[in-house]
Parts: sequence; structure tokens; C-alpha cells
Amino acid sequence: MGRAKGERRRARELAFRLLYEMEVTGDSPPALLNAEDVEAPAAPGVRAYASELMALVAEQREEIDAALSRHARNWTIERLAATDRAVLRLAIAELLFRPDVPARVVMDEAIEIARRFGNRESGGFVNGVLDGVWRENEEPSKAEGA
Repeated sequence: MGRAKGERRRARELAFRLLYEMEVTGDSPPALLNAEDVEAPAAPGVRAYASELMALVAEQREEIDAALSRHARNWTIERLAATDRAVLRLAIAELLFRPDVPARVVMDEAIEIARRFGNRESGGFVNGVLDGVWRENEEPSKAEGA
């Protein structure tokens, strides 16, 4: 289990870096994933989960961006730092479309990535946005269970 957990953490970071690079260069996800693999080969599990996350962001981009817009108060998506935008899209994709992954894990790792790669305020900003998305997403589940 520890190995899978470590692989997912590395996969999230790889997916974040590739999503960020996509924002900056406009390159396609497969091209970036292949280029990254040449520079620093990733374990098959890391590469597979990173690829899955990137595909999920691409497939669900409209819903992800809608959730991001609702919870990034006073910020348009275009005005967000590219690092914050990439980590938020990645984490929101997991929060909304990967119920098998604990929300706390997704949020903690996204905040850590934001702190490492963003600016001074990125960790707190990402935390606030993701908390709002998580709460909004949890409400229907609670109502259904009642």
C-alpha cells in the first residue's frame, strides 16, 4: 500500500508539472508525457496514473473550470497564476471524479504542491478553493444518505 501511495504522490506531481507546461507551451499531453519520460523516466504506475489524471482534466475541463470559477472568489481563471490553475484543476478533477481517492489526501497533496511550486499565498489560496469544492460536492452525498 505504501508503494502505491508514493506512486500516486509522484504521479500527481508529474501530472501537475505537465499540466503547467501545457499551459505555458500549448503542447499536447501525450507529447509532454513522452518528453518527460525521456528526461526522467517514471515508474510505470506513476506514468499510468499521471496520464489518467491528465486525461480526466482534459475530458472534464468544463465542469472542473466551472467549479474552480465558483470557488475562486474575485479571480477569473485566466488571472490565476499558471501554477495555481494547474494544481487546482488536477485536484478538482480528483475530488469530483475519483471518489475512490480520499478527499483529504487529494487536498493535502495539492496544498503541498502549491506551496512548493507557487508563490507565498498559493497554499492558502488552493486550500480555500478546494475546501469550497469539497464542501459543495459533499452536500448532495449527505442529503442522499439521509
